[in-house]
Amino acid sequence: MTAQPDNNKVTIVALVENEPGVLNRIASLFRRRAFNIDSLTVGRTHKPHISRMTIRVDAGQEYAKRIATNLQKLVNVIDVRVLDNEPHVERDLALIKVRNDDANSRNTITEICDRYPARIVDIGPKVAIIEMVGTEAIVEQFIEEVRPTGIVEMIRTGMVSMGRGTRIHDTDFTRHDLAQAIAQARAGGNGHKI
Repeated sequence: MTAQPDNNKVTIVALVENEPGVLNRIASLFRRRAFNIDSLTVGRTHKPHISRMTIRVDAGQEYAKRIATNLQKLVNVIDVRVLDNEPHVERDLALIKVRNDDANSRNTITEICDRYPARIVDIGPKVAIIEMVGTEAIVEQFIEEVRPTGIVEMIRTGMVSMGRGTRIHDTDFTRHDLAQAIAQARAGGNGHKI
């Protein structure tokens, strides 16, 4: 299912070096510019030295390009894309613990899960844990349907997004490239080492 952008929310994907401090630099950029991060998901890619950040921010389309440009200027950021303007797939994972202490609540939970891409992953005499994976809108819809049964606890991973088809966001960046960039920066503009 192709995601449609939500009013003011913008999805930005950044390839970054898998190094300490990168997340802090990026979060600081958003803090300084007073943009609220709605969702931030970070994970390694198929290249262990590269991580991929999916940032969902309340900013509006008019600020998306400016945010991407500012991110690109940060140390350790390799490449940045705004995904809202291209076909992409996005998913959010929620684990929801709901009250499950009578036959009526068990039946209701099972019926709701059958209508969504959700499944019960743990069930006990008093509570059940449901795993729900879908677009942000579908996850929100599901949460509202199970809310009357009694949500006891909930956690969401945040949005992850990927361009559809041959829209590949990858890099040939290596640690060797980083070492060369640092050496050039230390050499300075006049050829003398700093």
